[in-house]
Amino acid sequence: MIQSGPSSLNSSPHAIPSLSRSILIGAIGFCVVSLFVFATVAFGERWMYRTLGLTGAYIAWTVLFILLGGAVLGSLVVGRWRLPRFYLIFGLAFFAYAAGWVAAYFSLRNVAGEWVGSLVGSILMAVVFAAAFGAFRQILKLSLLLFVTNSVGYFLGSALNEFLAGRSGMLTWGIVYGLFLGAGIGAVLHFVQRR
Repeated sequence: MIQSGPSSLNSSPHAIPSLSRSILIGAIGFCVVSLFVFATVAFGERWMYRTLGLTGAYIAWTVLFILLGGAVLGSLVVGRWRLPRFYLIFGLAFFAYAAGWVAAYFSLRNVAGEWVGSLVGSILMAVVFAAAFGAFRQILKLSLLLFVTNSVGYFLGSALNEFLAGRSGMLTWGIVYGLFLGAGIGAVLHFVQRR
């Protein structure tokens, strides 16, 4: 049971991390995860496409985000949702996000597909988190938060990738994407637990 009161938030091992701590851990931790995943794109994309095919490569990148991201973001969750259960929740949330994003992008292509993918993926991720934590009333707020942070990270990172080009551009994209989306997920995990 989570204790109430300001002093218990700092002293209890089961206290929900503060919003600022959740954002910071989410941003930095998911940035490292994203940098690792984007490094596999920067250095191994051709090999992955040749070996795993387009679908297999996207599945591999999604699995990497889930395995590594779950470990980092799981530290923000308290009580009964510790790591084993959080991995299931985060896996479903990130898979829903990735499936929504990829389906929209490959249906529409170009920038419109990226924007619709960001919106659909963010909504799906928000719905999974809200359902898992019983925070249905927050779906709109969570969706908006994830859409904004995801879109800023993705499109700013993409612009930097185009400007810098090559492997350094791809790695920079991974850093920016991870910082912003990680901050958004960190904030979401704070809000769904605080209700």
